[in-house]
Amino acid sequence: MTSKGDNRNCRLSSALVRAALAEFIGTYILVVIGNGSVAQSQLTNGKQGDYFTINWGWALGCSLGILISAEASGGHLNPAVTLALAVAKDFPWKRLPVYWLAQYFGALVASGSVLGVYYEAILVGKRDGKFRINANSSEPEPGSAAIFANYPTPYSSVITGLVEETLCTMIFMLIICVVTNAKYSKVPSFLQPLYIGFTLLAMGVAYGSNGGYALNPARDLAPRLVTYFGGWGPRVFSFRGYNWFWIFLVGPHVGALLGVGIFHTVFFLPEQTVVAFDRTDSQLPIVNYEYAMANLPVNKSSAIKITRQESHEEYVGCRVVTAM
Repeated sequence: MTSKGDNRNCRLSSALVRAALAEFIGTYILVVIGNGSVAQSQLTNGKQGDYFTINWGWALGCSLGILISAEASGGHLNPAVTLALAVAKDFPWKRLPVYWLAQYFGALVASGSVLGVYYEAILVGKRDGKFRINANSSEPEPGSAAIFANYPTPYSSVITGLVEETLCTMIFMLIICVVTNAKYSKVPSFLQPLYIGFTLLAMGVAYGSNGGYALNPARDLAPRLVTYFGGWGPRVFSFRGYNWFWIFLVGPHVGALLGVGIFHTVFFLPEQTVVAFDRTDSQLPIVNYEYAMANLPVNKSSAIKITRQESHEEYVGCRVVTAM
């Protein structure tokens, strides 16, 4: 006979597999639409797409990827987001390697799909039988390799690229926390993908021109690997003397950790419970005193009483008691 423990483990394994597949498919949708929008714009010399259609491509890919995967996996689609949530104890560490594998593999397959669909058009850009990628930063752009990964404009420094990537990911992660935390914003689940997609759109509109706005290690590294093995060679990593590609690995992780840290230390006060002051067994929520004072309900039929709880000679919170 099968024990209850075996059944529980089977259900947990099945749920994890389902979540991994959801992360794979969601990340695939994100990258196949995002990189596809770049390919269409570049390979038609801007006739069937421009910088803003690329911004919209990534935003829509993000929204649709989250919409598809959110119910099964939470719709992370981003290793930096998964790590930040794990650090904030909003996600179990034991699931992190599975999510990362699914996300990177989804981005890898997606960029391979884009290469396959646009391969004939990309072949036109070959010179002397090789895909073109400029070897130094004095050239305006690295050719068709930029369809897949992020490369700087000639004037962009490493510091600018790192600061920009960190800042944008920090804002992106902060909005994700605000939108998806039901105890803070109560945004309906069906609207959350739109808010997050619009945030990605905002980052592209504001800061995409210097060197791209990956905000996602899987979205840059996996496509870069595809170009490495797809004919562009080691120059996709050695561009600027190996002093560029790492920005899109380090920046998103640092930015996501900053974003989740700001949310949990500045904006979100976790709800706590204490025994009521009348020494009964009832439990009442503790909230910040200043927050409670600023958000008293406007209701003439209610008498509001705010009391402070003293703990270790410090006022740590308050409870709001409403009596009809």
